[in-house]
Amino acid sequence: MTLAPLDTGGGTSGSRRNPPDAAATSGSTGTSGSPDAPEQASTAPGGDGSPATPGPTGTDSRTTPSATSPGPTPGPTRGQGEPATPAELSWGTPTTGATDQRWCQKVTVGFHNSGGTAVRSGSVTFGTHVIGALGIDWGTVDSTVGLPVPIAPGAHEDHTWTVCVDAWRVPLGMHIETRDVSVQWK
Repeated sequence: MTLAPLDTGGGTSGSRRNPPDAAATSGSTGTSGSPDAPEQASTAPGGDGSPATPGPTGTDSRTTPSATSPGPTPGPTRGQGEPATPAELSWGTPTTGATDQRWCQKVTVGFHNSGGTAVRSGSVTFGTHVIGALGIDWGTVDSTVGLPVPIAPGAHEDHTWTVCVDAWRVPLGMHIETRDVSVQWK
């Protein structure tokens, strides 16, 4: 058996575990290259490099667990991996409709969650432009509302809000156009 000094990382205590390749060089027993096998070899009572107590199935069962039992294989399967994917929300261009007040507008936005989990929270920010009688954009007023949640995986939902700006911002002859939409979601 050959002993190698531990790499203590610049003066730290020796309580760190050996990395798998450092443990493999400290005693070679001819066992498989799994990280657990060299640790068994280093605990040999006789000093001849043989494991103290070989497991009832040996080291082969660690490398091929599906061969010894019909249970689930390591790693996600296709069915298990889909729900674990994060929500992926997209939205369309807003469509608008008039109301009986020139400083308000009905705004409809479609949302689509193409991810594997539901959208649980979020907000929608509308950019409403104040347009003058000659078509000049006099400014943009932002307003924020809550996202209609939850939005299930694979769902496509349309939602309509009434978006208003202060009445004094839209004198007679002017109107508003909600053109911009930004969404933050979780």
